[in-house]
Amino acid sequence: MASPELVIFDCDGVLVDSEIIAARVEAEILSAAGYEISPEELAETYAGLTFREIMLRIEREAAIPFQISMLDEVEKRVDQRLKAEVKPIEGVHEAVASVTGKRAICSNSSAERLDMMLTRVRLKPFFEGVIFSSRDTPSQKPKPAPDVFLHAAEALGANPAKTFVIEDSIHGIQGAKLAGMRVIGFTGASHTHPGHADMLTEAGAETVIRRHADLPATLAALSAWSEG
Repeated sequence: MASPELVIFDCDGVLVDSEIIAARVEAEILSAAGYEISPEELAETYAGLTFREIMLRIEREAAIPFQISMLDEVEKRVDQRLKAEVKPIEGVHEAVASVTGKRAICSNSSAERLDMMLTRVRLKPFFEGVIFSSRDTPSQKPKPAPDVFLHAAEALGANPAKTFVIEDSIHGIQGAKLAGMRVIGFTGASHTHPGHADMLTEAGAETVIRRHADLPATLAALSAWSEG
């Protein structure tokens, strides 16, 4: 594998430092609804999942019924906070620019939120026309389903086996692996925690980096070594 046919970036927690902002809002609303949880605990336990998925899992595990209106409230408040506060991960512009071949974004966030965040942090020009939200795929299945990854690869004419994915969450890594892609874990965002790198490795990441400055060399090294 001389070079990747496609490099896919997750957005939240990889390109933009948004996970901790969303976790603060979600934890506040869940706690008010009767399920006490800290932003740090929520980010560690449910990173990579949509808030709908988080609600459903908590309802099953804790037998606490939630109001469906919480979904709209979270979406509105998270969007407000992100619009005012979201920042790029340090070194991300240089890392993305270093990918000279095909690149894309695969995310569980909505297309509207992705557009807002990427515009705010000045990353949108790098990904014009190659931003894929799981909500807009034919199945609309979010990660950890592989659908959004396979949809992007098909759209860009890339072989999944020759595609690399940069992910910060277990669920994202699981989805990428199910798609037959190779994964690099990333732990450089504010929501990272002790044991984060180990969790990503156990989920299937071939290696884990915590600085975007390490991405070019890591991609080159892993590309020179073909799995199997």
